[in-house]
Amino acid sequence: MRFDDLKLMPLLLQNVQAAGYETPTPIQQATIPLVLAGKDVLGCAQTGTGKTAAFALPIIQQLAKKAHPLRAEPRHPRPHPHDPRTRPADL
Repeated sequence: MRFDDLKLMPLLLQNVQAAGYETPTPIQQATIPLVLAGKDVLGCAQTGTGKTAAFALPIIQQLAKKAHPLRAEPRHPRPHPHDPRTRPADL
């Protein structure tokens, strides 16, 4: 199995591959699909086996799907009360 088989979004796959990882560890193979499916997971594995990535990658993917595009400027900028350019009527 490869990371490509785990249904991670392309941006995550690119970063995993850029970090030099090609093959998920057993804990990652078992955990990532379950977390992506919204299941609760409890995993136990030896130190250094990739548990953090097993949980973090699918969580990052879920958060990225809910993210809104960043805007260059706020929608409704509000004047700061201590700005000398602010008139009392603006507050």
